[in-house]
Amino acid sequence: MKLFRKDAHFYKKVFVLGFPIALQTLVTVGVGMLDNIMLSHYSEDTFSAASLANAYVLIFQIFCMGLGMGASVLVSRYWGMKKAHDNEEKADISLKQTVCLMLRLMFFFATIFAIGAAFLPKLIMTSYTDKEALIDLGITYLRYSTLTFFFLGISLVTAIVLRSVGQSRFPLYVSLGALLVNLTGNYILIFGHLGAPKMGIAGAALATLLARVFEAGADMVYLTVFDTKIGFRLRHLFMKTKTLISEYFRVCIPVLISDAILAFGSNAVTMVIGHLGSAFVAANSITTVTQQLSTVMIQGVCQAGAIITGQSLGKGRKEQAEEQGWLFLGMGFALGFLSALFIFFTKTPVILSYGDKTSAEAVSIAYQLLNAISLIIIFQATNSIMTKGVLRGGGDTTVLMFADNIFLWAMALPLGALAGFIFHLPAFWIYFFLKSDQIAKTIWCVWRLRSRKWIKKISTGKN
Repeated sequence: MKLFRKDAHFYKKVFVLGFPIALQTLVTVGVGMLDNIMLSHYSEDTFSAASLANAYVLIFQIFCMGLGMGASVLVSRYWGMKKAHDNEEKADISLKQTVCLMLRLMFFFATIFAIGAAFLPKLIMTSYTDKEALIDLGITYLRYSTLTFFFLGISLVTAIVLRSVGQSRFPLYVSLGALLVNLTGNYILIFGHLGAPKMGIAGAALATLLARVFEAGADMVYLTVFDTKIGFRLRHLFMKTKTLISEYFRVCIPVLISDAILAFGSNAVTMVIGHLGSAFVAANSITTVTQQLSTVMIQGVCQAGAIITGQSLGKGRKEQAEEQGWLFLGMGFALGFLSALFIFFTKTPVILSYGDKTSAEAVSIAYQLLNAISLIIIFQATNSIMTKGVLRGGGDTTVLMFADNIFLWAMALPLGALAGFIFHLPAFWIYFFLKSDQIAKTIWCVWRLRSRKWIKKISTGKN
């Protein structure tokens, strides 16, 4: 199979699907970057605390991405069946049932995380750091973020299912509006402009909540009122889903479990970093946003890969899906190298944008971390497009549930902890070992793609 070939139709389809997703991801990252940059000009402790508190929010966000991407596997497959007129009526019902189950689970998880933020903020923060100043500021941020989980969840999962049927532009426009809301809210509430009180970290949390309310409201109205492809309406939240539950759990829940374990693994990485000192935390906050900026197109191609693969298989085109899988692998290598170059050439202006309140030690560590990321990103891009895109779109979710996390827990985390706490290696090597699972997963993905075992049959549930 070829990694690269002239196929204008394929690459155009990837671009049409992936580019709006990438732009929306860029906007979402921009919201976090705005918070970090504005809070860094307030004080280093403030933006370090917000970064640690957001690690808890990130767990929920990954849960939602797992829910949304799991549902996307089914939605894209059923949408492909509808377009091919293959059991069209049943595929339409299963499409709505999938969205219903996804939203019900999202509200369940949002409630759990909101309770944690409201009643256990100190326990959450002490798991990340032992610095009292950071703990107190983080508690404030989490308490103001309690309602954010519900609106963040709605905006994330609805945007994903809309993209799965080719509706990628509207979520992008909504995210642009949310960015403006967040920017305005930060300006007013963090620093106390236009007569508002100077709220600091609480203002950042409140501005983010307002942005998420705007985003969730617009996405949900579009899904339940204007969208005609899925045809989901509010009354469908109460529809019977018994016939699809077993198939939903077989395909979607492994994605959720995989991403949940990955979320806790990423959280464990944050805990390791949090106990390496406040300068390391501040440096990691800078590099996290930079890494996210460098991978926005990769994330767009990931989701495009899952959608295109699912739709091809839904139309019964197995050989086409396999050929496309190898082309996506080639795109992964290419995008990884481009991302590495982006990080290398933009690291200095990005670090300097965080202002003179960032310590010299944090700046030095940030440079080392970005050098490590510029190497790791090549492998991360390649395996992400495979695991989160092609292999997942093929329905290979149960195998991915194990493979996607075993390298993190069995290799990367132990090596990173040894590098940081036992051998006291430089920041470059600590981060390299914490992310070494990306290299191992890339090798595994090539082997799995060659095996052809990743293409699974998906049904419309029991009759």
